[in-house]
Amino acid sequence: MPTEVALLESRALRGEQMGRVDVLDKVKSLVMLPDGIHVRTEDVARYFEVSTETVKKVTQRHRAEVEENGLILLRGAELRIFQRDMVYLWEKEGRESYPQAATQLTLYTRRTVLNIALLLRDSDIARCVRTYLLDAEESLRAQYASLDHRVTRIESCLTGVGSALQELGPVLVRMSERLDSLDRKVEMTHQVVGAMSLRLTDVQQDVGRLDGRMDAFAGQLKDLRRRNGQRGQR
Repeated sequence: MPTEVALLESRALRGEQMGRVDVLDKVKSLVMLPDGIHVRTEDVARYFEVSTETVKKVTQRHRAEVEENGLILLRGAELRIFQRDMVYLWEKEGRESYPQAATQLTLYTRRTVLNIALLLRDSDIARCVRTYLLDAEESLRAQYASLDHRVTRIESCLTGVGSALQELGPVLVRMSERLDSLDRKVEMTHQVVGAMSLRLTDVQQDVGRLDGRMDAFAGQLKDLRRRNGQRGQR
C-alpha cells in the first residue's frame, strides 16, 4: 500500500488515484464556476486554504502533469467566449456580475484539483484528501482480501463436491441399470396381466354359454317329467 510520502514523490502513484475525484467534496465542498466543470486559481487556493501564489508555484513546478490532468490556459478569443458564457450563466443564477480576467485565465477541473491535492505539502486540506484516499484504498484492499478468502473457501468446497460426484457416478450408473431392469420386469408383468385378462374374458364367455346350455337342459328335463306324470295318470 502506498504512503503519503510516496504519493507526494511518485507521479505514477498519483496517476493511479486520478479517478477518485469524489473525495474532494467528502473532505470539503469545492465551489465550481457556473459551468459546473471548472474552477480558477483563487478558487483552488480557497479550497486548500493557501495563497494563490502557493497554488501557482505547485502548478508551475508540475506543469506537464497538471496539464495532462485537465489544466487549461485561456487567452484571446477562447477567453472572450468563455467569459461570455460564464456571464450568461452567472446572470441566469441571479448574480450581479462575473469577475473578468484581464488577458488570460487558468482553469482547473476536479481532476486537476485532485492532482494539486497530491502535490501540495503545506495544506491541511490537501493532507486530509491524501489520508482519505489512502484509508479508502486500505479498506478496499481489506474487502478484496476478505472476498478472496471466501472465494478460496468456495473453490475448496467445490473441489470436494467434484470428488464426491466422481465417487457417486458409478453408484448412479448401477442404480440406473437396476431401474432399467425393473422397468423391463414391470413391462413383462403388464403383458402377463393382459394375457390373463383376455383368458378370463374367454372363460367368462364359456361360462355364459354353459349357463345357457344348463338352462336348456333343465327345461327339457322339466318337460320330460311333466309328460311322464301325464302318462301315469292315464
